[in-house]
Amino acid sequence: SIPIVVIAVGDLAAAGLVADFAHPGGNTTGNTILGPDVVTKRLQVLRDAIPTVSRLTLLWNPNNVSSGAMLDELWRTTPFFGMSLTPLEARTADDFPKALAAMASNRPDAVLMTNDSLHQMHIAEVIDFLLKNRIPGMFQLRRNVVDGGLMSYGTSLPDLFRRGARYVDKILHGARPGELPIEQPVSFGLVINLKTARAIGVDIPATVLARADEVIE
Repeated sequence: SIPIVVIAVGDLAAAGLVADFAHPGGNTTGNTILGPDVVTKRLQVLRDAIPTVSRLTLLWNPNNVSSGAMLDELWRTTPFFGMSLTPLEARTADDFPKALAAMASNRPDAVLMTNDSLHQMHIAEVIDFLLKNRIPGMFQLRRNVVDGGLMSYGTSLPDLFRRGARYVDKILHGARPGELPIEQPVSFGLVINLKTARAIGVDIPATVLARADEVIE
């Protein structure tokens, strides 16, 4: 019966925590980091930035329902871009060395990351691997690019937290959580780390840099 406001989570409906985004029901509401067609847009940005990309690897956690939903969307979308996809699992901390070793032996053109909490705990290890092996990485979170990843395309976490606070205010003033739709992101940002691009030998086109919301040099 205690109201729950979730912030920047994945697919609550797929996880069985709400009925659907429009009518959550129960005592849970809030917002999701997932937006409409975000996987397609992320692939388009990657193709525009590195036109030669064709072999993708997704590092994902099968224990995370939202990561599974992202993988399903990638299976549907990559053929339209003429790309192939190799998923690599990392369910626990012990899985990362094996996953990175597989990545090194079957080198992809680019690696996609999720915002899975376990993976974010090991993000420094992943970014260091990508830098040493000169492999471009596409991330969901800006902070991963600040930490040395090549680029990210996603929504603003601070904005989602501010919007979550408004839901708390509505509930404290009598609104029922189950009647408040789960909000999806309305704006997305492209962040590029130009220092990383130079380090791994990637030449980002000027047209893509001009579209970026932030370029880290």
